[in-house]
Amino acid sequence: MNCIVGVDIGTTNVKALAMSVADGSVIAQASAPVITYFPKPTYCEQDPERIWQDLCRVLDELVRQINRQGSAIEAVCFSSAMHSLLAVDTDGKLLTNAIIWSDNRAERQAQALRPDQSPIGRDIYRHTGTPIHPMTPLCKLAWLRDNQPRLLKEATRFISIKEYIWHKLTGHYWIDYSVATAMGLFDSQARDWYAPALAHVGIRADQLSEPKPTTTCVLYQKDRVSGQTALPNGLTLYIGASDGCLANLGAGAIEPGITTLTIGTSGAIRRTSGKPLRERQGRLFSYILDVDEGGKDAYFVVGGPTNNGANVLQWLAESLTRQDVADTLAEAELAPAGSDGLLFLPYLQGERAPLWNANVRGAYLNVGWQHTRAHFIRAALEGVMFNLLSIEKMLARHTGPTRVIHANGGFAQSGFWVQMLADIFGVPVRLNASNESGAIGAILLAMKAQGLVGSLAEAARRVEFGQTFDPNPDHHRVYRNVFKRFQAACTTELYSGSRVAL
Repeated sequence: MNCIVGVDIGTTNVKALAMSVADGSVIAQASAPVITYFPKPTYCEQDPERIWQDLCRVLDELVRQINRQGSAIEAVCFSSAMHSLLAVDTDGKLLTNAIIWSDNRAERQAQALRPDQSPIGRDIYRHTGTPIHPMTPLCKLAWLRDNQPRLLKEATRFISIKEYIWHKLTGHYWIDYSVATAMGLFDSQARDWYAPALAHVGIRADQLSEPKPTTTCVLYQKDRVSGQTALPNGLTLYIGASDGCLANLGAGAIEPGITTLTIGTSGAIRRTSGKPLRERQGRLFSYILDVDEGGKDAYFVVGGPTNNGANVLQWLAESLTRQDVADTLAEAELAPAGSDGLLFLPYLQGERAPLWNANVRGAYLNVGWQHTRAHFIRAALEGVMFNLLSIEKMLARHTGPTRVIHANGGFAQSGFWVQMLADIFGVPVRLNASNESGAIGAILLAMKAQGLVGSLAEAARRVEFGQTFDPNPDHHRVYRNVFKRFQAACTTELYSGSRVAL
């Protein structure tokens, strides 16, 4: 029995999953946690070499499981988190840790490029489809330009964690179109580095990797590369795409009207489109999932990410209830839908979409004598969903209304929270049978590249689902009114005198 392996290099875990080519069943999986370092306030870094070692251990365990079943690996395809940046020298030696997406040290550089204030910022967004924010390598390189100019000039290359891993495995400095379109440096229509963006941060194109389609492949040749793993020699390695794009594919969300909602520590709302999207105020992303060389058959994943997802629940459990997450969720059920008028703005760690303001912070509003701890918990969970609904409303203006949500991520383990999602959005919510949508998406992309399926749409139809949650009409009516109040609260001048428009 042959299988295809999907590897997902995330900011929390490195995962690998093997799926049978014959029947689509998962025959092996392994994972390892990833450590994040916080050397200074607003700094978030990871050690790429340690991630490589974690990946080797994960692959070693996965191959052992596969061998015990008498299976053979046909191909491996890679998913990875977006927006990381690190520097290497001529020999590929690390000069820095990886600065990951949640690092906010480049806030000043991002503010200087805000599309509502900067012509160059507007131009970069129009060409790249990447919102201006400290998360992007664009802004991180601008920070290096201002704070470590010698490193900017002396580093041979600036790459992501995925490129570091790919170079270990293949000897090539290549970057897939998907990860490239999340950098803020890549023209998604020309499919090449955007010269004005490079000029703004002060680097050359030869300091970046060579962009490649997401289905690009090479044969794994152990004797020709520095990275040794348990993978068998001679198998096909596909470069793959970003975790957000592959999560959409792995969630089965390819056709119009299907929206993917993911909530882990952070979250995202995404749709798949046949063309790139540009939102007037630069608040929505547009990343390549797959595009053929002629450009006729293209899949873009468009949407918006939020910083504030299950981290809000963790904060409630650690700082408010002082009990575990399950008990905290159970207590929220004691309060009614709408929390008797209590509102929570969930911006505990700044915000990406729809505000794109790293300095914004959370707040409880309309606190009254009648509100109990259960109200405070439920209002916080509702606030996370209202923020995601704000992103969906903005996205729907460009891609059409949502008719069904495919939901995944850690929050999907709570039927209460998933039902709240259905009630707030007013559409059915379908759970994926597996939460490993990034790795599954990587496998489906490899299947398309190998000709095992005719298209990504056909591949998406192989995705399996679990329970479907239908909206409660009475709760939805309550939430429609509460959401209007949430929007009004977010459009007042609450944050440093700056108006935020949803």
